[in-house]
Amino acid sequence: MASRLYAWAQWVVRHRGPVVGVWLLLLAVVGGLGATLHGKLTNEYSIPGIESQQAQDLLKRELPQASGGVVRVVFAADGKGGLTGAEAQRAVRAGLKEAAGISDVSKVSDPFEARTVSRDGTVAYADVGFSRTAEDVPQSAKDDLVDAMEPARDAGLEVEYGGSAMSSQVEVGGPAEIVGVVVAFVVLAVTLGSLVAAGLPLATAAVGVGIGVLGVQFVSRFVDMTGTATVLALMIGLAVGIDYALFIIARHREQLAEPGADLRDSIARAVATAGSAVVFAGATVVVALAALSATGIPFLTVMGLAAAGTVLLAVLVALSLVPAALALLGERLRPRAKKGRAGKAEETEETGKAGAKRGREPGAWGLAWGRLITRAPVVVLLVGVLGLLAVALPARELRLGLPSNASQPAETTQHKSYDLLTKGFGPGFNATLTAVVDAEDIPAAERPDALKALRATLAKEKGVAAVAAPVANEDGSLAVIGIVPTTGPDDEATTDLVHRLRDNAPSVGEAGGTLHIAGATAAAIDVSAKLSGALPLFIAIIVILALVLLTVAFRSLLVPLKAVLGFLLSIAAALGATVWVFQQGHLNGLLAVAAAAPVTAFLPVLLIGVLFGLAMDYEVFLVSRMREHYEHTGDAAEAVTHGLARSGRVVCAAALIMVSVFGGFVFNHDPIIKSIGFALAFGVAVDAFVVRMTIVPAVLALLGRRAWSLPGRLDRVLPHIDIEGTGLPPRDTGARTAEAADAAGTTDTTDTADTR
Repeated sequence: MASRLYAWAQWVVRHRGPVVGVWLLLLAVVGGLGATLHGKLTNEYSIPGIESQQAQDLLKRELPQASGGVVRVVFAADGKGGLTGAEAQRAVRAGLKEAAGISDVSKVSDPFEARTVSRDGTVAYADVGFSRTAEDVPQSAKDDLVDAMEPARDAGLEVEYGGSAMSSQVEVGGPAEIVGVVVAFVVLAVTLGSLVAAGLPLATAAVGVGIGVLGVQFVSRFVDMTGTATVLALMIGLAVGIDYALFIIARHREQLAEPGADLRDSIARAVATAGSAVVFAGATVVVALAALSATGIPFLTVMGLAAAGTVLLAVLVALSLVPAALALLGERLRPRAKKGRAGKAEETEETGKAGAKRGREPGAWGLAWGRLITRAPVVVLLVGVLGLLAVALPARELRLGLPSNASQPAETTQHKSYDLLTKGFGPGFNATLTAVVDAEDIPAAERPDALKALRATLAKEKGVAAVAAPVANEDGSLAVIGIVPTTGPDDEATTDLVHRLRDNAPSVGEAGGTLHIAGATAAAIDVSAKLSGALPLFIAIIVILALVLLTVAFRSLLVPLKAVLGFLLSIAAALGATVWVFQQGHLNGLLAVAAAAPVTAFLPVLLIGVLFGLAMDYEVFLVSRMREHYEHTGDAAEAVTHGLARSGRVVCAAALIMVSVFGGFVFNHDPIIKSIGFALAFGVAVDAFVVRMTIVPAVLALLGRRAWSLPGRLDRVLPHIDIEGTGLPPRDTGARTAEAADAAGTTDTTDTADTR
């Protein structure tokens, strides 16, 4: 691999102008398609085959008026007469009358006739039904509905909106996300020691992310896609795009710091070595995200493939656009020579310290950290593992679900409507279930009695607060019954109620009918159960994939085993912290979490897939430098400290960039994006700083030479992949030639020094 990438990078350097031009042209073309021909994104997370979805499909076919989108308009008044006064009633009815004339509105309920007014007369609601499904209700219609309620607001009433058609849209690009990118730039500037070098990863990552995200938007024209898919592609693509470019640029500048280093050779060698690690690590991310399709869940498959495509673009950018940009910038990226450098190098050679033969000293911080770990590896290992297990303890109480309006930001109308309905009608009102009765097999004359008996049975069920009268289609073959639980949508008791209702419906079953429990709350429960069932298979795929790939890469059995166990520790800790914050309600004020609720149902699957790939990034980049040194010297103990000295700083910088980018999304208003951003930021921080930079060196120090051994029979079977660059030609340490200077695009090193 390294030899091929070396030759490829030399070709890119020779054709740097056209390479950059092709990428910019691709960005313009894909950007135009994505901006003008994009499809509609949805916020519905449905899974074909689950009971709630079957019931919804049945409603669309047999009772379409009950399957359309609904906006629930909530009215609230103070204690002075409340909503029962004549003036308040006139204002409410005037607004609802105007709402009935809005395009696509099929029905409007009157709260005073339907008796949807709270007992104290301070809260009421009216359902505005649309002929279109919730995701197809245009924003213009919802805006017209808000304008129609002006008479109610003029009368001093509070008006808020909820319902299936009033879901909030996912938005990105706020101040928090921008701050994350700014922090990433600062980290790059400190790590690379150059403003020009720091800006390059951001610029190349922006090209890759732009093509990826806009391409995803264009594909949404042909494939059903959630808004979370584009945000995930942006989040992951930006983070890995910056990191992959950083790995190559840092290696390039490290090589340029050596006396007489040839520019063209340095670019090609950086792509061959760090680029090999990028290819290998990027492949693991792509495969892990694509493996989400193994769950058999369409929206998760699309989400994973969208993110995987963006990561693939980040790899291609790192291997082509980055070296082309390095060639264009040329001598501007060569570090300034430090005074006294040669003298220090000679002194190091005389004393015989590690790294003397190369005439340069390892990174002081990484070297000191490596020596500290290798002096007491058992203590470091115990403290690290026990600490992560302690953080992971809350994960034992993990509950999965989908965010309700209670999880929306407190200032949104969805959250306010949720609070008002809870205040007026009880917590279970926001968890209303829909019982869909397929009575086609029941004789027409017996259907009314069967439905009456079912309603009575449902009303007696523990945990049911109220049961509405059945609403049937014209021939009575399909009926809908509303069920109000006593507990809220995120309560575990509501989940238990749904299961009991599905298991106990004797009055319908005996008559020959079929009962389905549907609605938003039931759908969230079904999606969570489906995803929980897919987790074991997905984890097994990831673990096997990691063992195989790392065994091939490092020619070792113990290194892959150690990497996988560390990855599982990182996942457990990240889930534990996420449960502690979002499910148990800690740090709600600091992180602007509106309400404690179950963890987003697909978060564990996404976390496992994404964090696996990122963990392998750091594992490959760090351990490959250790193996490279071990192959050259045969000294296992020195290889650990050398790897930390050479790669520790870059790995830490890459992790800080990831944490900054993901952390910026923690303050996104969408509860799903918020929780995903937190889990990924925390998971990356734990995996990079605790597992890869601490536990991994401690384990390798304990294993010694055994870490790098592989049974002979297995060694002969496995393919050889050169990640460390052992097959590259000898490094050219002579003076820079005119040809190399021409490849750099400059011959003057005086005016092109680093911008500090």
